[in-house]
Amino acid sequence: MTLKPYLLRFHRWLSLAFALPLAVVIVTGLLLSLQPIMQTASIAPGSLTLEKTEALLAQYDPQGAARSLRLDSFQNQLSIGGVGPKGSIDVDLTSGQEAGAKHWLSELVRASRGVHEHLIFDLEWLVSASTAAMLVLIALGVLMGWPRLANSVSGWHKGTAWVLLPLLVLSPLTGLFLVAGFTFSAPAPRTPSIPIVQAVRLIAASHDLSRLELIRARGGRQIARLDDGFGQRAFVVSDKGLAPAPSNWPRTFHEGTFWGIWGGIMNLVVSLAFLLLMGTGLLIWARRFFRRRQKRVR
Repeated sequence: MTLKPYLLRFHRWLSLAFALPLAVVIVTGLLLSLQPIMQTASIAPGSLTLEKTEALLAQYDPQGAARSLRLDSFQNQLSIGGVGPKGSIDVDLTSGQEAGAKHWLSELVRASRGVHEHLIFDLEWLVSASTAAMLVLIALGVLMGWPRLANSVSGWHKGTAWVLLPLLVLSPLTGLFLVAGFTFSAPAPRTPSIPIVQAVRLIAASHDLSRLELIRARGGRQIARLDDGFGQRAFVVSDKGLAPAPSNWPRTFHEGTFWGIWGGIMNLVVSLAFLLLMGTGLLIWARRFFRRRQKRVR
């Protein structure tokens, strides 16, 4: 007796049960995959100098109260966190003045992160459950065996799943690792934070500030993230200088911050593949459902 019909039935009903949260997670994941592409493609080497950064910090943070710094290469803006009536100030690097409204695409990507991680009403558990369900669905597809490929809805569904199988597994798996806090690296030692302007000087001594993504305190450490042309690298900043931070491999893969622009493109392809799988799967189910209804009516 073959188990395939039962596996197929379980696969079908599990897909339907988690269809809505999975759709939200996949669509927001697709939008988030644009972020490393936009950021990396917009870097203009040498465009942000130490002198210019120091001048902007002196103008907008004369008290030295800033707690973070973020460079948005796509919008050519520098965000100084911990200052101003709103808690941060966005500076247009072209004019040196406070920036106006953000680009709609940047706002859409930013809003997608919260929805991707929490859905609405802080439903993190549902995001985790949906991600685990995605892995179960992939496992069920593998257990059903190698399919017959054809130029049909079912053929595209099965072909996409098998051709991209390793990437389709790693995407939700690394998401669960992030939720569980697995980094597969020992944590860096805790160090006291130093003033942002001092951190900028340390970074500028060995790196192009135009490739800076952010400086912020996290987990008892002051972290700086930069794009070195091959991907994002993290450093622990202290009064002793810069020290490479331990790699967080699940985050690096899940966010596509490796191989320059290609990591983001890979995540974009994976997101599109998940959308294709969901769309074709629902279409296959709908055809089957209405075909059965028509038979009952007759």
